Amino acid sequence: MAMHWLVQGCSYGDSLVFQFSGLGAQVPDDDGDELDGMDEALCPVDSFQQGPILDDEINEAIVRPLVHGVKLHAIVDACHSATVLDLPYQCTVSKQSGRWRWRDERPMTGACKGTTGGQAVLISGSSNGKSNICVQLPEPYATIGAMTHSFIRAVECEPRTTYGRLLTSMRAIMRDSSGNCNLQGPIGGSIRKVANFSGVEVTQLSSAYKFDVEREPFCM
Repeated sequence: MAMHWLVQGCSYGDSLVFQFSGLGAQVPDDDGDELDGMDEALCPVDSFQQGPILDDEINEAIVRPLVHGVKLHAIVDACHSATVLDLPYQCTVSKQSGRWRWRDERPMTGACKGTTGGQAVLISGSSNGKSNICVQLPEPYATIGAMTHSFIRAVECEPRTTYGRLLTSMRAIMRDSSGNCNLQGPIGGSIRKVANFSGVEVTQLSSAYKFDVEREPFCM
């Protein structure tokens, strides 16, 4: 319901943000639109009773309704989340050149996974698939996921940046983080610990359209 509410009535010039920090999962694909034969999913608190929210459902709810001039940023800190919006293109770093490159993730079935003219960008992470459920004892301060922390910290350090520099900064922060939160402002005031409960190792970017990540300004 919240996903449908987010995009309801969206129009030219709107900037939308979807954020999830928690557990992810993979389940067997039953409609043949996944290259690896697995659907990615998010696991909210009632997932054991109601089942996880599949990438097909997320794509239908918040990607396809995006009309021309609307931009959605999704920040997902969960294992198995690299393609959880089922977006057509994924941007990764080439091991040979060290440069960002796009990979075509469109299903061979020809199923439409894009928007209705708008743009959708997913910042997520590839993981080792081993989620660490973090149980926080009653304390005045909270725990934040490592990828969520790296995203906020990178934007704090360089508010005006490109997508490429943002992802590079996030990777460096995740690599160098000691588990202590050093966020500023109202967000950081209630957080003291960083925990990689999602198992995310490398931040990644997916998009409804290809663009030059080294030149395109990050703005949301």
